[in-house]
Amino acid sequence: MTMKKRPVILDGDPGHDDAIAWVVAASVPEFDIKAITTVAGNQTLAKVTYNAQRIAALLHLDVPVAKGRPVPLMSDLIIAPNFHGQSGLDGPQLPEPARGVSPLSAIEMMAKVLRESEEKVTIIATGPQTNVGALLLTHPELKDKIEVISTMGGGIRNGNWTPAAEFNILVDPEASYIENVSGVPLQMCGLDVTEQAIVYPEDWEKIRALGNPVAKVVAEWFDFFFIHLSELGWKGATLHDPCAVLSLVHPEIFDIRDYYVITELGGQYTRGETVADVYGITGNKPNCRAVVGLDREKFVDYLIEACRTYDGWEVE
Repeated sequence: MTMKKRPVILDGDPGHDDAIAWVVAASVPEFDIKAITTVAGNQTLAKVTYNAQRIAALLHLDVPVAKGRPVPLMSDLIIAPNFHGQSGLDGPQLPEPARGVSPLSAIEMMAKVLRESEEKVTIIATGPQTNVGALLLTHPELKDKIEVISTMGGGIRNGNWTPAAEFNILVDPEASYIENVSGVPLQMCGLDVTEQAIVYPEDWEKIRALGNPVAKVVAEWFDFFFIHLSELGWKGATLHDPCAVLSLVHPEIFDIRDYYVITELGGQYTRGETVADVYGITGNKPNCRAVVGLDREKFVDYLIEACRTYDGWEVE
């Protein structure tokens, strides 16, 4: 019997944790990755698009890569070179792109995949939500073709770029708000869960010991990503973006709760905050599955197993 595959669009701003999330996604046998779309965030659009092309080459992902908007919907771009380096993906050498960038924009590519798919499509969005917000604005007729939008962003308890706001949401709060009110099924992996997804040096040494070329690159990504995190006092690397992948395929290791969530747009101190109605005070029906916890050891086990799937691969 042939496995029924789940069509997937990977949308992100790679970025070390985006890259590792895509390593995991490409290893999932039930995923049929249809396209990669890029968004400005961790670095400029040109840099993250080049990174996406190189990651696709590393993973033998022969799918179109389409560029999104170079700036957020209504604000100036914020980038994070302190975490990800001047290239946005500093560290190990990667193969050069195996195919060019699509002539279609990210929004056009997303719409094409949705329109042509017989099955509902899952969008895994691990950067600012600019592309997804623009898609929902310009193609509301395609909302019913989306199975779920699984995002890394936000946080119920705290932020990491301001006291209230997490980086991805702060970059483009308007796009996040558009998702909140769209009626499309949402799953949010915010800082509540992702700051528990800590991978320690002894964990990524197990990945390095696998010896295959993808595992080696992943371990070296950890080496670089950890430099700045260790300066901030972390004992390991917080692996945010893979939560948006693994919570879809292994929900049993996560604590997932249904909340009404809305993104704050106008607060002087709270712009970009994802506000969850934890106690049902507003009376609004939940619009989001909020992932708030995980089994860290099993998370790491699944990460290692994902890297093991690349045994026997060769990288040009």
